[in-house]
Amino acid sequence: MAPMRAVFAIILLALAALGSLPASAQVAQDSERQKVEAALPTQAPVPPRKPRKLLIFDLNVGYGGHRSIPTANLALTLMGQKTGAFEATVSRDPNVFKRESLRQFDAVFFNNTVGNCFTNAALRQNLVEFVYAGGGLMGVHGTTVGFTKWPGAVEDWPEFGLMIGARGANHRASDEHVFIKLDDPSHPLNRAFGVQGFDYRDEFFRVHEPYSRNRVRVLMSIDTAKTDLKQGPGYGKLERADNDFALAWVRNYGRGRTFYCTIAHNPYVFWDATMLRFYLAAAQFVLGDLPAPTLPSAKLTPAIRAQEKLGWRLGLEAYTFHKFTLFEAIEKTAQLGLPFLGGLSFQKVSRDISRNFEPRLTDDELRQIRVKLDAAGVRLLTYYIHDIPADEAGCRKVFEFGRKIGIETFMSEPKLEALDTIERFCEEYGINVALHNHDAKASPVYWNPKGIMKACHGRSKRLGACADLGYWMRSGIDPIQAVNTLKDRLITVQVHDLNELSVAGHDVPWGDGVGKTEQFIKEVHRLGLQPTMWGLEYSYNWLESLPEIAECVKFFNNVSLREEKEAVKSAITDKAGGLK
Repeated sequence: MAPMRAVFAIILLALAALGSLPASAQVAQDSERQKVEAALPTQAPVPPRKPRKLLIFDLNVGYGGHRSIPTANLALTLMGQKTGAFEATVSRDPNVFKRESLRQFDAVFFNNTVGNCFTNAALRQNLVEFVYAGGGLMGVHGTTVGFTKWPGAVEDWPEFGLMIGARGANHRASDEHVFIKLDDPSHPLNRAFGVQGFDYRDEFFRVHEPYSRNRVRVLMSIDTAKTDLKQGPGYGKLERADNDFALAWVRNYGRGRTFYCTIAHNPYVFWDATMLRFYLAAAQFVLGDLPAPTLPSAKLTPAIRAQEKLGWRLGLEAYTFHKFTLFEAIEKTAQLGLPFLGGLSFQKVSRDISRNFEPRLTDDELRQIRVKLDAAGVRLLTYYIHDIPADEAGCRKVFEFGRKIGIETFMSEPKLEALDTIERFCEEYGINVALHNHDAKASPVYWNPKGIMKACHGRSKRLGACADLGYWMRSGIDPIQAVNTLKDRLITVQVHDLNELSVAGHDVPWGDGVGKTEQFIKEVHRLGLQPTMWGLEYSYNWLESLPEIAECVKFFNNVSLREEKEAVKSAITDKAGGLK
């Protein structure tokens, strides 16, 4: 029987090599395993923060599957084992996306998944909530036509296309020769390639919408000046009006981390040592261990790049535009060139959704909000809700909403007796609660930093302050002294500058008033604090405030550029001192 088994194995491998064997039956050949093992990285880019689990899903529907699938499965599995970066589980059972099953993983790798992997609405909802709440999503090559009806790539789940960043599978020969430029040479995921572009042979997809540099951070693309774009046979629509042929990118979808690369058609990609280092970095990014910038390429002004390096995120507080709908506030945020927004529980969602932006919204209404945010290139970071209930059911409802809409920090003024329950849910959900201050009458406990420190004493660092500088100044509290009282209890900030230090003081453009805004920003930076968001809340001239808000943005951008320049000079000086 042994010789017969050997013959059967040879037949299986031959069929797999021809691509005519379903991916579910393919296995990596021994010779391929040896090549993979020889090319494996010896060390992960960063140590994992905790034990990580990666789900590799390789189901193809209506398509035989790429020959590279088993090789990629093997390479990722062995990389995780050898470096200690993660443990991989390979599956093609859609039931793995049941919520209780999915929650054991830190990220999902859709390995060349062509066709409609599953149509169950609950499983799809689980996946999008997993990603939006902070899970990782990784895809290669055929994943851009995952969840389409095959053949033909007929769209069946548009939001999956948003998550992965593109649709389409137009290509030339499977060994097309292209020259690749690194669009972001210093990006942590690109370190495997050095700082220079390179040439490569594989099957390179030309993707289409929803791909946009307004949505994704492009890592590499075809160097059209060096590549013959007419070589070999062509399949599908290969041209783009913008001549932009991105090959790999990262993005955030809500809190989720997404990575895609088209270079994965041929098995040899996964015994290429350089590509394996690239894919290991990508895996650590989606798993949550390798920090990497994700702001869309089209939004990268010099000021935004400086803020990325400083760890600063300037966003608009929706209260600034609370007389408009949430959708209008999103549009105005994008118009100002800001990538971040803080939500508001008592703001109407849109003309079509006449309800407030609050936890009772349906899943479909939340989907419409996600899609609106994505189209504008805006991400929701914080959310104001005046009260979080102390009872278990009421508190969980609020945190479930926060999970589904992808926020990092609630801003709230809950009753003191609710803090025990809130603290427990902060830890369970990984969401902060920043205690907001109004004046002493409206916020008798939280109006001053000492009250917040007392309320948070001995509690999780996920509980702290949302510093509203306007109310501090109107209450006679110096913001610079206050932040030195709070220190790492400062979670997020609502920045204001006032025309005068009195109860009657009103907002003016940052830097034009008495608020010492630049000094405050620098003091927060000196203390090593990184608020969830530098919230731009402009509470004056409600319907015509856009010009003044633009002045605030300009002010913050200029401070950012100066601080980043100083940080670079300081780093050079420190390095020179170290060399001595």
